[in-house]
Amino acid sequence: MSYSAKIGPSILSSDLACLGSECVRMMECGADYLHLDVMDGHFVPNITFGHPMVECLRSCVGPDPFFDMHMMVSRPEQWVKPMAAAGANQYTFHLESTTNAGNLIKEIRETGMKVGLAIKPGTTVEELAPWAGQIDMALVMTVEPGFGGQKFMEDMMPKVSWLRSQFPSLDIEVDGGVGPSTIHKCAEAGANMIVSGSAVVSSDDPRSVITMLRTAVSEAMQKRSLDR
Repeated sequence: MSYSAKIGPSILSSDLACLGSECVRMMECGADYLHLDVMDGHFVPNITFGHPMVECLRSCVGPDPFFDMHMMVSRPEQWVKPMAAAGANQYTFHLESTTNAGNLIKEIRETGMKVGLAIKPGTTVEELAPWAGQIDMALVMTVEPGFGGQKFMEDMMPKVSWLRSQFPSLDIEVDGGVGPSTIHKCAEAGANMIVSGSAVVSSDDPRSVITMLRTAVSEAMQKRSLDR
């Protein structure tokens, strides 16, 4: 089994006036990576930040934390090189945002970043399948992308299960409404990269929440390998 349990707090749930120190705090609480949501007001009905902010965060936290960029933008190819230069480690774009996913995957690879491919709830997992062998991670959205605080969509779990069965070593990420009350469904379906926003960031004890989420995923992975 070549994948592992990884927990990535969504920093958009942080106090945005203290984003650098919040990123440091999350890493100190045991986060495996940081999930950074980039929204352009076109692809989704919200605006967040771009590569200048990423560059500032990178200089604040140093070279080690892994930045997973969730690019909710209508022209993802436009930001590949700026994000790579700013210090991003993984560029996760939406399948729905491009007509040439193959070319975009190639462009991202050429910068040295890892490639993530995301699908909205309304997009079938079969549409992602042709690219699964060329990417590092598949992101199954468990809410409509664009804003936080939405209810977890349990009916997305069959997508995760299908991906895990077809691509056993692929990193599979879930994002949206994921926390202690929903993690077991994600873990049992086969997700190993867990994005969690307010459940972690707003917790009185983020470290224990991160540990709980990781333990749930690790136990499900162990069970899956025993069941084979």
